[in-house]
Amino acid sequence: MVMSRVHVVVTGLCGCSDDGRRKSNCTTICRDPTMRWRSSGLSLFLLLSIFVLKSATELRICAYNVQKFDSAKASNERLMHYLKLILTRCDISLLQHVVDPDGQAIEKLLSMLNRGSDRYEEYDYKAVASESLGNSPDDMQKYVFIYRMQTVNVTGQYQYRSKQSFVREPFVVGFQSKNASIDKFILVPLHSEPSKAVQEINKLYDVFVEVSKKWNNTNVMFLGDFHASCAYVKRSDRKNIRLFMKSEFSWLIRNREDTTVTDATSCAYDRIVVHGEPFLRAIKPFSAKVFDLGAEFKMSRSQVVQLSDHYPVEVVLKSSALFLQATPLSLTIASVIVRSFLSAL
Repeated sequence: MVMSRVHVVVTGLCGCSDDGRRKSNCTTICRDPTMRWRSSGLSLFLLLSIFVLKSATELRICAYNVQKFDSAKASNERLMHYLKLILTRCDISLLQHVVDPDGQAIEKLLSMLNRGSDRYEEYDYKAVASESLGNSPDDMQKYVFIYRMQTVNVTGQYQYRSKQSFVREPFVVGFQSKNASIDKFILVPLHSEPSKAVQEINKLYDVFVEVSKKWNNTNVMFLGDFHASCAYVKRSDRKNIRLFMKSEFSWLIRNREDTTVTDATSCAYDRIVVHGEPFLRAIKPFSAKVFDLGAEFKMSRSQVVQLSDHYPVEVVLKSSALFLQATPLSLTIASVIVRSFLSAL
C-alpha cells in the first residue's frame, strides 16, 4: 500500500538533517521546513483577528441634539446622508429636539439606515421614542433612541413624570448589551430648558433613585444637551447640583470641552455622566469625546450648522471578552508571536 507523505511538526523528538530529510535511525516523521512559516503565519493571523474582533465588539453610545429634526429636515437628502454617516458609527444613538408628532421623520430615517445597512453592513436598526414632550404646543419634542439590533436589546422603557421638575421629562430606556463588558444598563436622556438647567440637572438625581429601584440596577448613564456650561450653569452653580457634588457620579465630557458648532460660543452644553465604579470601569479610557463631524466628513461649517448647532458626544464601552483587552500579558504574547513570525521569513 502506498501512503502519501504527511507533514507534522515534531521538535526535539528525533534527529533530522538540516534540510528536513529523515535520518536512517529516526522512526518519526520529521518536520517539513515550510511548516515553520505556516505556523508563524497562522499565529500572526490569529493575533490580528483578535484585535480586529476587539474593535468590533466594543459598544459606542452617542448623543446628538439634531436641532429641530422634522419632516422638512428628513426630506433633505444631503443632510440625511450626513446624519446617516453619524448614526452608523454608533450602537446606540440618542436624538434630541425631534419634532415629529406623527413619527414620519423617524420612520424615514430608519428606512434610510436599514436600506444602507442591507448594502454595506451587517446591522439592522430600530428606534424607541418618547411621546412629544414640552410645555408649549409650538415646541413639543421627542427623545429618540436608535440602536443596532445585533448588539443591544431594549429591556424596558419608562416615562418619568414630573412637570414641576422638567420641561421635557426624561424618557428612560433600559438596554442589554450582547458584547460589552457591562451587561445591563439604563440610559437617562435630558434636553434641559436653558433657563432651568441647574434645577433640571439637579433633579436627575431623583430620576436616578426612582429608576435604579424600579429596575434594581444602578448602572445608569445620563446623556444629552444639559446646557451645563457658560451662562446657564456657572461654576458657582455646581454646589446646587447633586450629580456634581456626589462622588459616585463621573462626568465624562469635561467642562473645558466645546460641544457647540458656532464660533460665538465655546460651551460644554452636551454631557455624558455615569454612576458607580462598575460602570466607570466598563468605559474605554479616553473614549468620551466630542465628535467633530466637520473634520471627519470634510463638511464645511455651514453644512454642519444646517444639521445642528451642536456636535454629537460619545463614549465607548469595553468588550466583554476579557482576553481581548490589551493587558501587559496580552501585549507580551503578541510581541512573542510577531518576533516568531519575523524570524521565519
